[in-house]
Amino acid sequence: MNTDQLQKILERVRDGQITIEEGTAFLKDYYYADLGCVKLDTHREMRVGYPEVIYCPGKTLDQIKTVALAMSERNSNILATRAEENVFHAVREVCPDAVYHSMAKIITIKKKETEVPESYIAVVTAGTSDIPVAQEAAVTAEFFGNRVERIVDVGVAGIHRLFHNIDKIRGARVIIVVAGMEGALPSIVGGLVDKPVIAVPTSVGYGASFGGIAALLTMLNSCASGVCVVNIDNGFGAGYVASMINRLK
Repeated sequence: MNTDQLQKILERVRDGQITIEEGTAFLKDYYYADLGCVKLDTHREMRVGYPEVIYCPGKTLDQIKTVALAMSERNSNILATRAEENVFHAVREVCPDAVYHSMAKIITIKKKETEVPESYIAVVTAGTSDIPVAQEAAVTAEFFGNRVERIVDVGVAGIHRLFHNIDKIRGARVIIVVAGMEGALPSIVGGLVDKPVIAVPTSVGYGASFGGIAALLTMLNSCASGVCVVNIDNGFGAGYVASMINRLK
């Protein structure tokens, strides 16, 4: 429930359109709804501006369907991350309007539109193999009401590719840079722009990359002051924070 929905319920009680008892029934799950398998944080959208997000790994199909249906009934926009295709088919049984973004492994269900600011988020990848994580970031940011420009495969092995796209990158309000291997690209971008850079290390790389730890350490030790870092392969976290920055008034 968001602020607008709460206000409409109170106005309906005030105007005698519904009884106090009916209004109380609407508000009984104001802070959270106990669904048995999960306590759905129905207050989160009012508290932080974004509804609860469903993280799919570790949950059964029935649990995911239960949460998705409960959120849909409350007219919440729904984002489910790390969702395999079988999860999408299960969710679509209870939410026929669900959309699957296969590269990002995200399910989205839009119940209401969000005003989109004029500024945009740039999502930049070092290599083509980093695109799935970048897509998780981009789809997340778009779902939360942002325009996203994607710039792919401009890593340090061919730095001229980055310079050919630098104007579009500099035009963004916030920049997400996704890189595996040695993870050097965020530092380079950070030294060329006057915007915040969110670095996303990926698990792309050979043995000594240690599943993304090498890229993570490179990014954490960046000498570019405007770079912050999220966890390995955490495109969702980068897209969420970028959305918060881009939508600041």
